[in-house]
Amino acid sequence: MAENPSSSESGAGAGVLDLVGQWRARLSFSSGEFAAVDDLEFMYVFNAGGTMTESSNYDAAPPVPPAYGIWRRTGPDRFEAKYEFYPTSPPAALEDLTGGGGWQVAGRGVFTETIVVSADGARFTSTILYEIFDESGAPLPGGGEATSTGVPLRF
Repeated sequence: MAENPSSSESGAGAGVLDLVGQWRARLSFSSGEFAAVDDLEFMYVFNAGGTMTESSNYDAAPPVPPAYGIWRRTGPDRFEAKYEFYPTSPPAALEDLTGGGGWQVAGRGVFTETIVVSADGARFTSTILYEIFDESGAPLPGGGEATSTGVPLRF
């Protein structure tokens, strides 16, 4: 039977940290199209079954849907996530928007992230590789690399 990527063990006393739940992270891109953005944040939900959802504070500019993906444990405090979203391109003219054309899909964005959770489970650090592909799957320029720090949502 395959091991559950999140494990049923809690971080308390088990020596194994968990990623399951909601996290908020601040990103800093060192290259690519996001390098000029200095206040980019991601909200993540890591599900116990190994799936995840990510949304950013820029999902409305331009309008893009959340990213969906998978994650897995790679060590006691280490995880890997891979998630994708559909970037959009603006309408060429106002008539395109008013005529129902709207923002069109402009390929696919892929994030591959390596996450390390702190010993107390109160934060994580990560490195991120961002890649962009056109509709046929060919790589596009503008991807980049980032680091992030995240905190879990808690009551």
